[in-house]
Amino acid sequence: MGALDPEVAPRARGGAAGMAGAGAGAGARGGAAAGVEARARDPPPAHRAHPRHPRPAAQPSARRMDGGSGGLGSGDNAPTTEALFVALGAGVTALSHPLLYVKLLIQVGHEPMPPTVGTNVLGRKVLYLPSFFTYAKYIVQVDGKIGLFRGLSPRLMSNALSTVTRGSMKKVFPPDEIEQVSNKDDMKTSLRKVVKETSYEMMMQCVSRMLAHPLHVISMRCMVQFVGREAKYSGVLSSIGKIFKEEGFLGFFVGLIPHLLGDVVFLWGCNLLAHFINAYLVDDSFSQALAIRSYTKFVMGIAVSMLTYPFLLVGDLMAVNNCGLQAGLPPYSPVFKSWIHCWKYLSMQGQLFRGSSLLFRRVSSGSSFALE
Repeated sequence: MGALDPEVAPRARGGAAGMAGAGAGAGARGGAAAGVEARARDPPPAHRAHPRHPRPAAQPSARRMDGGSGGLGSGDNAPTTEALFVALGAGVTALSHPLLYVKLLIQVGHEPMPPTVGTNVLGRKVLYLPSFFTYAKYIVQVDGKIGLFRGLSPRLMSNALSTVTRGSMKKVFPPDEIEQVSNKDDMKTSLRKVVKETSYEMMMQCVSRMLAHPLHVISMRCMVQFVGREAKYSGVLSSIGKIFKEEGFLGFFVGLIPHLLGDVVFLWGCNLLAHFINAYLVDDSFSQALAIRSYTKFVMGIAVSMLTYPFLLVGDLMAVNNCGLQAGLPPYSPVFKSWIHCWKYLSMQGQLFRGSSLLFRRVSSGSSFALE
């Protein structure tokens, strides 16, 4: 968590597909609106040109994503549209927060409930750790229902800052020269367009990630206080003061590098894989070729987000490591010298995908739990 993260973009990393679709849809709406305006400006019937010499059709606007004429978020509607996106993002973030909260506690290795005995598909007895729903019930028993939303405030602020940053960057660096990939393009031209579009997305994602990361760190630390029942990080402003006093300016950016690497690998992997699949594997003669191409990037987003999950895990663990909280100190976690040290440790323990599943969680072979 992510992608998609933020986590809304991120970390719903499947959001790369939605961004591409939204850009194309905005372009189509911009063209349609431009056509309506052109017809409205035509002279009255008495002064129309002769039917044998019709007027040339109005060309659609070249602007797509930067709020051009008739596009989404254009003109006076831009602040309203941006506020709408922030509000929608806040709603999704709030609804998904308990899921992220439980996931983070599993990532740091907090397992307060014993596993239960079950059977696998082969009928063998295996140990299963509590699922998301069982874990969430346990949190409610300890902290009440409001406890499921611990650390929500800084996370809302982080996602809102990320959304505003991306919108501002589109205004400062409008993607006027980014062309949409067309079926009429040859392979070299279409690949050039995909590279240019992905580079632009990467720039926006990296900048928004860096600006919002300090709030992400605060949110992570507020949540893992559940492990040791601490109250060190209670508010955004007081948390900023504590981090700056104890760790300096760099303390706000612990875990940033693996998050950035994960974002970059995700964007390039998702866009290039979708491009090559659409170009080489989907035949134009197939009747459902267009429908398949429209879902390719979405499916690739899910697959690539699973492969880049270790970057998310390492980044979150580094954000809470050695910060004075029990969840970031032994025995829950060694004190890591760097994110590479953390990666190697998790790899040796076979825990690089810890927390990636929240429903069917089998006890790993290296765990201290054992069947009687």
